[in-house]
Amino acid sequence: MSNYLPEQPATPPPPTEPPTMPAPEAKRLSPLAAGLLGLVVGAGLVGGIWAITASSGPGKPATFTLEGSFALLEGGSDTGSGCEGSGGYDDISEGTSVTVYGASGDVIATGRLGDSETIGYGTCTFDVAVPDVPKGEKFYKVEVSHRGTVQMSAEEAENGEFAGTLG
Repeated sequence: MSNYLPEQPATPPPPTEPPTMPAPEAKRLSPLAAGLLGLVVGAGLVGGIWAITASSGPGKPATFTLEGSFALLEGGSDTGSGCEGSGGYDDISEGTSVTVYGASGDVIATGRLGDSETIGYGTCTFDVAVPDVPKGEKFYKVEVSHRGTVQMSAEEAENGEFAGTLG
């Protein structure tokens, strides 16, 4: 047996480095793909701006519902499910037009006569509710059918105090 030891290196060999990978090639878009991408991004940007500005614009003008009642004092007849005018008042019934005019005489809102009730021989009352009447007029004029206007103050109109009569 020999006491011979093979010679040992003084320092360990350096670790071997993993092989380096070549840098990936950058893919280039074709001109058609680049154009389509630009179109999509541009349309999205324009649509987003439009949505923001459309929702942040001025609000709807302040309005109210003109409410009250209309009474036909003669010529009314009970239909069993309501009341309607007869003879010279046959243009008065549920659904008859109600027109609201502003102080300048322009039509500013329209509605219809609502539910009716017979309250005596030949007498009918109708509910009136005209939505979306713009606020801010000095006074309002209200016309049922073609029967002439009833003028009322802005305060009366906004407080639901319309009371028209015919007959």
